[in-house]
Amino acid sequence: MQEIAFTMKLKKGFEQEYKKRHDEIWPELSQLLVKSGIIEYAIYLDEASGILFAVQKRVDNHTLDELPQTEIMKKWWAFMGDIMDTNPDNSPVVKDLSCVYRMA
Repeated sequence: MQEIAFTMKLKKGFEQEYKKRHDEIWPELSQLLVKSGIIEYAIYLDEASGILFAVQKRVDNHTLDELPQTEIMKKWWAFMGDIMDTNPDNSPVVKDLSCVYRMA
């Protein structure tokens, strides 16, 4: 199993909308994420800065690299693009984080 962490940036004033959209996440997207190998996925918000901190646990033989080519992922990114910092293809701007400490 692998664990990764990354940040994204939410536009100011869209905190409740971001939560609402994830509370109503499309079942077909959730199914795709699981099928791709995500075991756990949590996103936390620092409301003062708008920084979203995400942690994913995924299987070693995941297929997450294929997600950007799927129609449902492209549709989700377009749906979320008005409230987040995004790249030209609507994917969120992601900054990978390195683990510097873990209590085992």
